[in-house]
Amino acid sequence: MGFWKNLFRRKVVKEEYEEEWDQVVYSRDRVDFRDEEQRSRYITNCLEQMAEASQEIELLTGEYTRVTSYLTDMEEIEALPKQDRNEINTYARSLLSLEQERERYLGRKNRMNDGDYYQMRKQENELEEGLSKLKQAEEYGELIKQDMRKLERERQAYEFRRAELEVAMQNFRGMAVIFMTAFAVCIVMLLILQFGFEYDTKLGMLLAVAAAAIALTALCVRFIDADKERDSVASGINRLIQLQNKVKIRYVNNRNLVDYYYLKYNTDSAAKLEKKWVKYQQEKEERRQYAEAESKMEYFQNQLVSKLSKFKINDPGRWVGQPGALLDKREMVEIRHDLILRRQSLRKQMDYNNNIGENARQEVKAVAKQFPMYTAEILEMVDRYDRQN
Repeated sequence: MGFWKNLFRRKVVKEEYEEEWDQVVYSRDRVDFRDEEQRSRYITNCLEQMAEASQEIELLTGEYTRVTSYLTDMEEIEALPKQDRNEINTYARSLLSLEQERERYLGRKNRMNDGDYYQMRKQENELEEGLSKLKQAEEYGELIKQDMRKLERERQAYEFRRAELEVAMQNFRGMAVIFMTAFAVCIVMLLILQFGFEYDTKLGMLLAVAAAAIALTALCVRFIDADKERDSVASGINRLIQLQNKVKIRYVNNRNLVDYYYLKYNTDSAAKLEKKWVKYQQEKEERRQYAEAESKMEYFQNQLVSKLSKFKINDPGRWVGQPGALLDKREMVEIRHDLILRRQSLRKQMDYNNNIGENARQEVKAVAKQFPMYTAEILEMVDRYDRQN
């Protein structure tokens, strides 16, 4: 029973860590901006975040444009004049009829349901590359999680050590007070013995002074060592926070990218998608044997593309594989819903990276404003970084 409790607790802690990884933390408290190395490292970290966010946005923009163009095509088709739309529907209806006839013929040995097959067919030109990217993204995501857990454990160890050092320094202060009190009491007693009872207490005085000096010196040395180590630990914590910020951005971008691929390819893992891809290849090879049925469709496909090309449609060929959507509003709605979800996912990633870049930019400005004596140096770093990238 204890094993399952510990396992569940570790899972909860893990989820709490991963929720924190979305947040990029800027902490100037432990950065000594008078130190050129720390100042340069902090500003460089912000500039790298801006550059990485900009690169992510550039990559996402192309896919966002394609998805938007698909939605624009749907709006254009729905707004066509009735006569033109009827002609398009005629081609689509013929295509759909041939599709159904072919499916009845293939149904005897079809090992893959139609939904999965046509979904894969629509994406087959990009799916092999997409599968490779998804595998890489999943593997990279696991590496990032390992790095985050390692950094989190290391930071907690540093925090624990800093707390230990602060307790030790407090104890050293208390011990110093005790030694000084004992020394004062001893001196008073020796003075009473000397002047009250006329004892020779010179040796006792010397011993008391020597003992107090040795004890206080030892405490002072240990206190100074602990203080130096605490500063070193604080610097280490700050370094780890900056490293975590970099890894957090990569973690969120990677997680959003993996989620987008899952949504785009209707899967929840690269392994399942690869299995579907292999099955699709086998299915495609079987269907290739019925090319004669496909040849009947070629005429109507060309007619449909030719007709759609006369209008402001970015990708007429896309609708060759979706004649049912041209005839059935419900299917068109489903396609639109899928595209909207994909665009929202892309928009979310773009907004996140915009925020990352803007926050990093504002952080650089805030540092320059807080430390005006370094403004020129910071601006020079920004210009140099822009030229290099």
